[in-house]
Amino acid sequence: MSTPDAQKHEDAPNPGPVVEDPSRNVLPHQTTTQLGRLVATVERLRREVREAQAAADGRALLELAKGILIGQLSCTPAAAARQLDELCRETGTSPLELAADIVNQAARDHVSEVAAEFVERTGTLRPSRPSAPPTTMAVRLRTTESAVLAAADDTQAVAESLLTNALEPMGAVAVAVWAAAPDGSLTLTGHAGFPPGEAARWRHVPPGVSTVARLALRDRRLVHLARLARAGLPSIGHLHWPDGGRMAVPAGTGGRIHGVLEICWPKPLAPQPSRIERQAEALAELCARTMDASPRHEPAAPEAVLPDVSELIDLAEGLHDPAVVLTPVLGPEGGLADFRIRHVSSRFVDPLGRPRGDVNGALLLEAYPMAAGDSGLFDIIERVHATGEPFRAERMSLTALVDQIPLTSVADISVSRHGAAVLLIWRVEDETARLADLLQHAQRLGRIGGFEENLVTGEVTWNAQLYALHGLPATAQPVPLRELPGYAHPDDSAALGRFLRAVLRYRRPASVNLRLRRADGITRHIRVVAEPVLDADLRLHAVRGAYQDISAQHWTEVALAATRDQLAHTEAESAERNRLALQLQHAIMPPTPPAIEAPGLRVAVRYRPAETESLVGGDWYDTVVLPSGLIMLSVGDVAGHGIEAATGMVVLRNALRGLAVTGAGPAQLLSWLNTVTHHLAKHVTATAVCGLFDPDTRVLRWARAGHLPPVLVRGGEAQAFPLIEGLLLGALPDVAYVEREVRLERDDTLLMFTDGLVERRDSSVQDSLGHLMNAAAAGAGELDGQLDRLLAESRSDTDDDTCVIGIQVG
Repeated sequence: MSTPDAQKHEDAPNPGPVVEDPSRNVLPHQTTTQLGRLVATVERLRREVREAQAAADGRALLELAKGILIGQLSCTPAAAARQLDELCRETGTSPLELAADIVNQAARDHVSEVAAEFVERTGTLRPSRPSAPPTTMAVRLRTTESAVLAAADDTQAVAESLLTNALEPMGAVAVAVWAAAPDGSLTLTGHAGFPPGEAARWRHVPPGVSTVARLALRDRRLVHLARLARAGLPSIGHLHWPDGGRMAVPAGTGGRIHGVLEICWPKPLAPQPSRIERQAEALAELCARTMDASPRHEPAAPEAVLPDVSELIDLAEGLHDPAVVLTPVLGPEGGLADFRIRHVSSRFVDPLGRPRGDVNGALLLEAYPMAAGDSGLFDIIERVHATGEPFRAERMSLTALVDQIPLTSVADISVSRHGAAVLLIWRVEDETARLADLLQHAQRLGRIGGFEENLVTGEVTWNAQLYALHGLPATAQPVPLRELPGYAHPDDSAALGRFLRAVLRYRRPASVNLRLRRADGITRHIRVVAEPVLDADLRLHAVRGAYQDISAQHWTEVALAATRDQLAHTEAESAERNRLALQLQHAIMPPTPPAIEAPGLRVAVRYRPAETESLVGGDWYDTVVLPSGLIMLSVGDVAGHGIEAATGMVVLRNALRGLAVTGAGPAQLLSWLNTVTHHLAKHVTATAVCGLFDPDTRVLRWARAGHLPPVLVRGGEAQAFPLIEGLLLGALPDVAYVEREVRLERDDTLLMFTDGLVERRDSSVQDSLGHLMNAAAAGAGELDGQLDRLLAESRSDTDDDTCVIGIQVG
């Protein structure tokens, strides 16, 4: 019969006797050196220590199973050992597996649940992975638990045992145990499998630093990361296994989280089945036992008053705010179920109006069931109890049920953990105090100071803001209302006298604006508003009112007045400029000049100024009989509006008329006019059409400079001249223009116009020109009537100047 110890070695995570193998004990490249032999010896000794530790953990599990059999069978230790051996032979299992099964049936705890779930899912007591060590999950968990119990105060030893007995069979390479502090910081209390020096760099993580463990602590749940680098969270060993997977599990007992268990894998971690996550949670619970520094108490009395609770009750009684001391109430499975109200302070006021005795000793959710709402008070208290991080909030809404009607009150909340208890402090907002605070802020923002003066006793009361307006310290003597003229500018004495007489003599509310000269030499513009207070006999008893600093408003009004004056002056100048421009334009080109009679032609002109005087433009026209007998016809438009456009129009019109006497053709005339525009007229550009008509041959030679071509009406049809080349005037210094000839016939009508006749904001120029040709073709009768009809039917919507010349061949 094999002994339990011998059988234990057969089924341990790293089983078998140590066999001396030179090829394994000595590194290949150091076989002949002293250093190589030393390294191999150290590695062998470390392996032997781990194996011895695993064997000791297995023996502890066997001894625990024997103890359970002794208690259940009432037998001696030797009889329990024989019974264990007989059960092993009958079931065909190893002593460690049988011991783990006995402990699971007796404990029925979280570890038992995880082992049972593994058996139910896999249908076997052994792992399904062929390469896994010949130990079941139950054996690994119970062996680890034995190590934890043996090293209850040594978290480092617990971490090493976790890695050896439970995590390496799962493929993990390292483990870290973090302890959580109430301020949110993390301390590395145990580790295994990390490279040398890594633990020293991660011994403390300050609050607010986002790490894998911090994420699990904040969310209070298991965190699974397939690739650490992809998550972007730093953590211990992240430089050695950047693509490895991580799993972090909060480690807690009784609803309190004491720290985090973080497990490292060297390669990406695929999504794990629930049984693996449950196993990790069971291991985290084992770790929490080593970090739980709270006093232990018997399970039979889970709600007993602990020593730290008594001290907390004394602290709550010393506070000026209402305070409640809470202790956790655990459920049958050891999880947090509720909180017991252990004590309510003497200043406590129940929102439902119940006496303190009805609340004291009750369960929190029974006394205040509305606290269980989403992100409600219970959730906040549970988080503080679990993590130890205090919570504070101002103007938090608290809802209570009064006769099944939810009533909401507003309070300032403070929740903090002290040992195993939680201290809840709430200050229900007083409506009167809130309104007073709101009034104080309104007075500060509006720079208003209040006062009240008792005319019988002479007592004057100021608030803090009024002292600030006067530039006086809070300990200074307030200034009575009758003495106010001594602090005001002399020019305000008359208005201030009327104000005082209205309030003090005629007992009427009144106000006055004055310049207050402060002791620090600063003058402030102040508005004083006061009203009399009468007693029961209608005698003047007191005066109350307010001072308001209106300096900013005063200087704003001064600036606005100056701006208004400047705008009025600018508007007057602009109106005068527009009047001069319009007068100049009308002097040169009257809106309806008389028809011009020339040999073989009858010329009529219509000019429509802009509807707005500020839009006086630079449209111009000219018809003149030259010394050669030719007739020059021209239309132009200077860009822009106002006096500059009007004066530019005068320059170009007169220049073209002077150049025409040279006998040059239209193209040459426009070329010279371009030179004048570019060099002599400052920043002026313009468009123009120029034509020379020979009455003898009825030939019209014409050229254009960026202008719309003329329209010819013949036989009831209208057609525009071709759009020949021609750059606008003033754009370039030297421009050559193209010239064309057209032979006109008797009764032909030629229209030359500016863009104000056809231009629309919502249509292209070609569409508008087409509309003009249709209107011109439909017109009949004498020339003046045709032009009036074209202006009346114009679709232009730009409010620009409009000029049109009609030439009718006789």
